[in-house]
Amino acid sequence: MTHAATRITPKVFIVSMFTAEGTAWYGLPEFNLLEQNITVPGFSPLFPQAHCTLDGSICHLVTGEGEINAASTMTALVYSPIFNLTQTYFFVAGVGGISPKRGTLGSATFARFAVHVGLQYEFDAREKPADWPTGYVPQGSYAPNQYPLTLYGTEVYELNDDLRQAVIRMAQTATLLDDPLVQEYRANYASNPTFAPGAASPSVVACDTATSDTFWTGALLAEAFENTTTLFTNGSAVYCTTQQEDNATLAVLLRGAVSGLVDFARVIVMRTGSNFDRQYDGQTAVANRFAMLSAGFALSVQNILLAGLPVVTGIVSGWDATFREGVKPSHYVGDIYASLGGTPDFGPMSAK
Repeated sequence: MTHAATRITPKVFIVSMFTAEGTAWYGLPEFNLLEQNITVPGFSPLFPQAHCTLDGSICHLVTGEGEINAASTMTALVYSPIFNLTQTYFFVAGVGGISPKRGTLGSATFARFAVHVGLQYEFDAREKPADWPTGYVPQGSYAPNQYPLTLYGTEVYELNDDLRQAVIRMAQTATLLDDPLVQEYRANYASNPTFAPGAASPSVVACDTATSDTFWTGALLAEAFENTTTLFTNGSAVYCTTQQEDNATLAVLLRGAVSGLVDFARVIVMRTGSNFDRQYDGQTAVANRFAMLSAGFALSVQNILLAGLPVVTGIVSGWDATFREGVKPSHYVGDIYASLGGTPDFGPMSAK
């Protein structure tokens, strides 16, 4: 184990959430993340170290799963005296559930919006009013599909779409893997034209992500949270993936940006599809949750690296020409409070 003697200034900091996502980045011919192994106070007891190349240009950490672990680890990173993160690109690269309306198992998705769909009242479906389409009601509201009247500030984060488009072009240079078992399973979605993307081969997709510590599955819950994603962004977001950490990670990075420690316009969120968020026609929600666990998960982890490697190396190789100065966003970037200035294009004041 080594400790940094001077502040490390990464060009790219890769953020994983658990072991399999993290180890995908080790042992590469392109760069060696294990040349510096730095214990950072406040990191997860399971993942106490950041790992960096010898020159510090590329670093990596594992937050631990769920919102609490993500927020705790990222806070420890942002406020650590070990790192200078003012010009760092943060690359959140993990797996997640995916809607067959937008992609399939193994697809690599890049988000502009991250929506905290868990900020709602929850009524058991057996006790909700008969005319409600779901038992989820936004905080402070009185029925589903009313914009939340109580704002926590973490409902929506909008990322730099100009940067997103640049890294999508990088990721599209990769050939994503597929798997015969996955091919056979996803063919079940071909009978419904709405699910055509779910029946197709893995690809790189521009679509948005929903955060909740609750791992939901099934058509009814997927539709409910898809509607929440649309509602909270005034129709701008395209619901696509599900995960447990991104709004927590982004909350920390935004507060770090307010403090001048990071640049929020340099954040990238990529999620690869590990499981479908809803069943195919004729299948039960329970069967969907527990089907294809091994093959879909393994494929999604493999494609993290395949889609993500061109992004990391592209930023480093293009540093002097493009990325040192940053990719200037042509639209609003930030949270629902406009903490970084500007005018949000989502939220109650933007309701259409």
